Amino acid sequence: MPEPTPEQTPTVVLVHGAFAESASWTGVVERLRARDVDVLAVANPLRDLEGDARYVRDVVASVAGPVLLVGHSYGGAVITAAAADLPSVVGLVHVAGFAPQTGESALDLSNRFPGSTLADTLQTYPVSSGGVEFRIAPDAFHHQFAADVPLPEAAVMALTQRPVTEAALAAPLTTQAAWTRLPSWFVFGDQDLNIPVAAHRFMAQRAGAAGTREVPGASHAIAVSRPDVVAEVIVEALTTAGRATASV
Repeated sequence: MPEPTPEQTPTVVLVHGAFAESASWTGVVERLRARDVDVLAVANPLRDLEGDARYVRDVVASVAGPVLLVGHSYGGAVITAAAADLPSVVGLVHVAGFAPQTGESALDLSNRFPGSTLADTLQTYPVSSGGVEFRIAPDAFHHQFAADVPLPEAAVMALTQRPVTEAALAAPLTTQAAWTRLPSWFVFGDQDLNIPVAAHRFMAQRAGAAGTREVPGASHAIAVSRPDVVAEVIVEALTTAGRATASV
């Protein structure tokens, strides 16, 4: 795998999705830092798609130089919205992540193909700001979200998961889909029980992905269970995007 040169390497901004939190990127961060890649893991609010995207845009605006946006799960929808009008973003990496078209929501894409068992594992409760939010029942979390993560680690993940509002998952993308103008990479597992693998394949093909990696046996928590693979895809994207940036 080629090494990106420092002057060509964008900063990697990692955006977690629903039922996770920024520490879910720890293994990926460690591997990227070992290559001297600048990394920032964002605490995604998980409140509403437009608001979450605005927050990510604010974070990106604080970073000097080009940025590679990486989104897991619902975070993929957030980076798709956030990068629509950010000239500093040079590419997108969807890590078991949604890549909606304008007018589509995360729920639309998840329900378009058979295979997701997420709905049966959710606990739902009202929030004071209106509507409801979801979390995965702790006793279902390991099998549903992170089946290839060791049980003790998955048990901690279940207790530290960040709930997401129904409104965030149901909100349609109102901006241009950033993957229509930026190179995109996709990495996902064929044992993802949150987002059907058919949906991942569809989104990658529709986006004309610059690279697609389907990992046998990997769960939805692929950044935790397979950080080497995820880091490799990010480095591939950095190398390609860095060359394009250097040529401008």
